[in-house]
Amino acid sequence: MNFIEKKAILVVSFGTSHENTRAVTIDAIESEIASAFPDFAIYRAWTSGMIIRKILKRDHVKIFTVSEAMEQMRADGITDVIIQPTHVINGIENDLMKEHALSFRDAFRSIRFGTPLLTSEADNRAVIAAVTETFSSLSPKDALVLMGHGTTHYSNAIYAALDYQFKEMGYPNIFVGTVEAYPDMDTLLRLVDQTHPEQIYLAPFMIVAGDHAVNDMAGEDEESWQSQFQSLGYPVTCILKGLGEYEAIRKIFLQHIEDALAEA
Repeated sequence: MNFIEKKAILVVSFGTSHENTRAVTIDAIESEIASAFPDFAIYRAWTSGMIIRKILKRDHVKIFTVSEAMEQMRADGITDVIIQPTHVINGIENDLMKEHALSFRDAFRSIRFGTPLLTSEADNRAVIAAVTETFSSLSPKDALVLMGHGTTHYSNAIYAALDYQFKEMGYPNIFVGTVEAYPDMDTLLRLVDQTHPEQIYLAPFMIVAGDHAVNDMAGEDEESWQSQFQSLGYPVTCILKGLGEYEAIRKIFLQHIEDALAEA
């Protein structure tokens, strides 16, 4: 095996048990990475142990944890690794991923990390451009509400910052909230209601349109975002399209790998 064949890119995702969204998000990202970097072997790892166990039990498909993927690459004779997360922010999942990967630092000549989706100011602008291009037909009289995950990690501040930046860039009818942190649903209900939109569109601000999108956003129960906005009298349309489906978002991850390679 020549040296170039010993280089690998490990693509790390949270994971999803929803096959339809996985195919057009995680799989699509990995496929584009493989096409863009043909000299690298491509490996997959997920950080959600719960989803990994569910897939194994339901589909009899084994998906590596980060540590298992690192062990497999070592066994395969990989010498240099680029690890590219598909995480949205530099939160808890990303910190743990780095910790697990770096426990193998002595097994490889080099381990380098690409950054999550929202890391730099340029990333923020690129993501805003991707969203506004995707929803370019949105009427100024309507509202687009993006559902992020949210975290107790300090990096959660990016969601409120991004909401502010959408408005600063001329999109007062685009809102960013989270399921598990701030801006929360109470905040969104108040802020969106102040604009009196004619129609509300809900879309996940997550790589996949998985459980949170299907249940917390578009679910039929009274606690879902759809139901809560409908309770205020607004017509609501849910768009189950994960960020991984946006071509421009996938290109940001490719750029982050390029940036990691440039640091060599």
